[in-house]
Amino acid sequence: MQITSGLPESFVPGAYDMIVVGAGYAGAVCARRLAETIGYRVAVLERRPHIAGNAYDCEDEAGILIHEYGPHIYHTYNERVHNFLSRFTKWTDYQHKVLANIHGTLMPVPFNHQSLKLAFGEERGEQLYLKLVETFGRDVKVPIMELRKKNDPDLAEVADYVYENVFLHYTMKQWGQTPDQIDPSITGRVPVFIGDDDRYFPQAPFQGMPAEGYTKLFEHMLDHDLIDVYCDVDARDIFDIDETTVKVCGKVYGGEIVYTGPLDELFNLDLGALPYRTLDMKFETLDQDRFQPVGTVNYTTSEDFTRITEFKNMTGQVVPGKTTIMKEYSKAYTPGSGETPYYAILDPENQDLYERYLERVQNLTNFHPVGRLAEYRYYDMDAVTNSALDLSDEIIACHA
Repeated sequence: MQITSGLPESFVPGAYDMIVVGAGYAGAVCARRLAETIGYRVAVLERRPHIAGNAYDCEDEAGILIHEYGPHIYHTYNERVHNFLSRFTKWTDYQHKVLANIHGTLMPVPFNHQSLKLAFGEERGEQLYLKLVETFGRDVKVPIMELRKKNDPDLAEVADYVYENVFLHYTMKQWGQTPDQIDPSITGRVPVFIGDDDRYFPQAPFQGMPAEGYTKLFEHMLDHDLIDVYCDVDARDIFDIDETTVKVCGKVYGGEIVYTGPLDELFNLDLGALPYRTLDMKFETLDQDRFQPVGTVNYTTSEDFTRITEFKNMTGQVVPGKTTIMKEYSKAYTPGSGETPYYAILDPENQDLYERYLERVQNLTNFHPVGRLAEYRYYDMDAVTNSALDLSDEIIACHA
């Protein structure tokens, strides 16, 4: 692998069998698989000055490893994804735990046995817990909507508390919308866990943090003789797309193109901008060993920010007398502002706009949109890796 800043004058698109736009999960996975499986020579074009996409991590001035674009917590149920990524990193045994600051009391999230007793008191909390066990069983996640469907006043009491104190205000801060405006796939992410396990992903068989960090994982993944990486390159400056062809640097490109960026930006937003939420992240280095008991504390009933992350609690890094925290402030994304589009706003009108952009590239048999931006959807890291593995399978099948 060779990483270059900018495109050299000697860059010839036709010298590559595939051009990948974006060096995050989707792009890096496809580049590696095509290079090692069928011997494709691959050029990876990355707009930012670094690889690893939003998973990029680096040491701050205090020597603490931080996630520059927000916390990334690896977990998956997918053995194929785990086996693939494990080729490029060893994993720590980190088990992610989240607390919610509810009116000054820290309670486990997802809401569990301990949370019930903290919220309702020991006796009442235990009564409600036993009712949940009787109704749904033990060690299961149940969405609050399912609690309400039972028409039981005790279960409704739990659902109402969780809705009001864990979900409602947090959602309004995160999305700038009322909950009835949010896509059900988002709201369904807030369940009650009927049990004592206080891990955020209690049933995920594979979880942890990359032992050397995410950036090192990507360095290893892209380290192949047939892969060249060009950072500080905006594909929009060299791409020209019409209904049947893609020109790169002024010439029709006949190889495969894997595109992981926003489709609307590729067409200069000429049908309108796809709406996203973005985040203002405020990093603070404190002169203390530890700030909070877990990696993430959500502020669900107070404060303007949504959560505080303390990185040492996640990475296990030892830096005596110093810790770095990050507060997240959610807001609407402004196209062209330099902000990062993090979360697609998945409502029917926006989906329709995305489909109109997608139609423009569907006749281009060598153009493959993949990833959370190119597909305009929410993806965890394992899901976007799986999507890229599936796409690379398809391309390999066509050319093997």
